[in-house]
Amino acid sequence: MSENNALTPSRGFEALPRRMFAKKSIPDIQREAQNLGLQRTLSRWNLLSLGIGCVVGAGIFVMVGEAAGSLAGPAVVLSFLITAIACGLAGLCYAEMASVLPVSGSAYTYAYATLGEFAAWCIGTFLILEYGLAAACVAVGWSGYLVSFIRDFGIDVPDILSKSSIYYDATNHLSFRPTINLPAFIGIASVTAFLIRGMSESTTLNNIIVAVKLVVIVMFIVVGAFYIVPDNLTPFIPEYDEATKNYGWVGIGAAASKIFFAYMGFESVSTAAAEAKNPQKDMPFGMIGTLLVCTILYMALAFVLTGVVNYKELIGADAPLAIAADVMQMSWFKVLIKIGAIMGLTSVMLVLTYGMTRILFMISKDGLLPNFLSEIHPSTSTPVKNTALVGLIGAVAAAILPISVLGDLVSMGTLLAFCVVCGTVLYLQKHYPHLHRPFNTPYKPFVPIAGIVVCFYLVTTMKVDALIHLTYYLIFSLAIYFIYGFKNSKLIDENEY
Repeated sequence: MSENNALTPSRGFEALPRRMFAKKSIPDIQREAQNLGLQRTLSRWNLLSLGIGCVVGAGIFVMVGEAAGSLAGPAVVLSFLITAIACGLAGLCYAEMASVLPVSGSAYTYAYATLGEFAAWCIGTFLILEYGLAAACVAVGWSGYLVSFIRDFGIDVPDILSKSSIYYDATNHLSFRPTINLPAFIGIASVTAFLIRGMSESTTLNNIIVAVKLVVIVMFIVVGAFYIVPDNLTPFIPEYDEATKNYGWVGIGAAASKIFFAYMGFESVSTAAAEAKNPQKDMPFGMIGTLLVCTILYMALAFVLTGVVNYKELIGADAPLAIAADVMQMSWFKVLIKIGAIMGLTSVMLVLTYGMTRILFMISKDGLLPNFLSEIHPSTSTPVKNTALVGLIGAVAAAILPISVLGDLVSMGTLLAFCVVCGTVLYLQKHYPHLHRPFNTPYKPFVPIAGIVVCFYLVTTMKVDALIHLTYYLIFSLAIYFIYGFKNSKLIDENEY
């Protein structure tokens, strides 16, 4: 990039608004989608499996217990429904944008085409936060199930090798200890190795894992239905607790924002658009199909779980399905559940890590991050350097950070990205009313507006600390943009300045 591309001090402020709101044209993005160098190997069923593989994971195997026990009681079923509605509204918008702009950048690319470069950068950093921290988050949960599973066979992993380095102490302050979560590190490193080999091999692995965990979940729902105790479901909505500010309808809303993390994987399908065989038709199928399947599974499982186990016994539970298996006095089923959880969370790590590599790939292609992140290896047709870097960062984060530090940030980043995608649909409707849309969001403008309102409401239910941490992260990301991306963006026209 020549020095002429950089803004001089005398003209920088004059050009700043024009540059920050510069957009990539929709025809350019559509042409770019045909020349990224990625192989189109994914069918609509591969995309559906990819989505289910990411969504059915931490939400069912880990977070449902805490959401029910501490926040909503049996009414966590309604929390899943509220979150599904928010995701459904955003999902319809995602489906339209993915059919119009079938590239790997997801909400980042959609914002670039409608809101401009600066908004795209902000959304891109939210997506990096979402996918990167979520993969680390899931790896920590995966580690817990793995350690518990091998302990059943008499093999004990010491705390020094299975606990995060950073943790909350008794006074609720972050502290450091000389430990490392080695299984979590190995988990991220392993899925990274599969992704480096190629998406076709990774998809085959994911399909197998998805089949196994769906069998385990359906078995739990069917078998557990015979062990439901009606008294455990009464009252269905526990009375609001003034001291803890939980339960009642307030608790249902709080639980909905907490378990939003469990639904975030459905939009990972959009990051695979550049590798889909027929993205215009298959992307809507993959995303909407994922939402429908997973919502039915989540609500059915939550109902059975809180019917088998009293919700108060689920407070602080990190393996709620295993607790239910104990209540049913089925030790063999407890082992099966742990196997399903380990395999299920493996597929979630795989898809989340994959999604982050593709977001970085597109940001790099636009010049906002270094070029090596978008280099394609000639043998594997994958961004090997990009994937290796993502895997290393994710593995280190998983090894040293606890889930409690990561969860709210992931959900908030996801919700903000959803709001932007809904906004891009409104923008296209106003400025490009005659644009060909293989999939058209129904009931516009109601659906995208409702999506923005519901997602923003869920943001308001989160802790203030999460918003503060997100602000620090955003300031750091903006520094990177103005130091590197602003000068190296490929939208720069040398004659403009």
